[in-house]
Amino acid sequence: MFKRAALLVLLCVSIAGWSSCGSTSSHYVYATSVNQVLAFREDPHSGVLTPVPGSPFATGNGARSAVLAPAKKFVYVANAGDNDISLFTVSSSGALSEVTPRTTTNGTPVFLAIDPAGAYLYVATTSPSNSISVFSISSSSGALTAVGSPFPIGVSATGMELTPSGNFLFVASAGAPGLVSVFAVKAGVLSVVAQNTVGTNPVGLATDSGGSFLYVTNSLDNSISSFSIGASGALTQLSSFADLSTVPLALVVDPSGKYLYVANTGSNNITGYTLSSGALTVLSTSPFGGISSPSSIAVDPNGRYLLVGSQSSAGIAVYRLDASNGTLSSPVTYSSGSSVTSIVVTD
Repeated sequence: MFKRAALLVLLCVSIAGWSSCGSTSSHYVYATSVNQVLAFREDPHSGVLTPVPGSPFATGNGARSAVLAPAKKFVYVANAGDNDISLFTVSSSGALSEVTPRTTTNGTPVFLAIDPAGAYLYVATTSPSNSISVFSISSSSGALTAVGSPFPIGVSATGMELTPSGNFLFVASAGAPGLVSVFAVKAGVLSVVAQNTVGTNPVGLATDSGGSFLYVTNSLDNSISSFSIGASGALTQLSSFADLSTVPLALVVDPSGKYLYVANTGSNNITGYTLSSGALTVLSTSPFGGISSPSSIAVDPNGRYLLVGSQSSAGIAVYRLDASNGTLSSPVTYSSGSSVTSIVVTD
């Protein structure tokens, strides 16, 4: 018995830093692409993606973005070409089944956010409404019910992010300078906190897991704005950091809060930064190539792999993330046949 236990300990030690001993649960990856959702099983140890049987799954026209309910039972997709939202139930194998009829929106849905309790879905719509619609979510069926009337925001959203607590919603809008509008959220009801100027044409928004800092990509002046988030949701700008590449679009903070990664569609690469109290320092090994026109980005819950979607037809690139220094390996690419507009990964 002692020898067997000792062997198990040695085995666990030998794979430390590669996988957790006894951790075999799969993650599932969902990516919107034109009129479909691509679904993959991600091996948490190797990062390898295997298509889920039945993938891709048809959705509405112009699938723009997707979000996953925290209970991992439902996926919602914004269909920009049809002005509606698709609801999919998620099976134990990761397969999707659409529930109809779809939910109509009062404008073109472009961005989705869901609160951490899975109680409310927020939908940013553009022409002709420029508003945020709020829907309550049935915990049993996933069905959406409108909460009040759409909240007019007066700007056309270019990005949207909800804090991990679900208390504040940030909405970016184009301009020179661009704006980030801050809304307090309570039981699905929005109220205006403030508007903050940023760089030219802000697109990507990301917070750290603690909801202490907000990072914004300014796509037309190739910069990243960083802010601290106050108790009221008010933003205090910390810096505007010149990105080393061009046309930064999407960005993500890894689960440890140590690293920030930016997808630069103009430079066909990923830039990486270390984070310290909201300040950015570029990684010496950055930028990282391997994909054309990157425009969407996600990190798996273990912080081991970075998944990047291409605005061209290059598909999804999976990079191994070295947690000790933030360096990304050369990626493995999975074809999509068309542009990938958003990526979500289950925990």
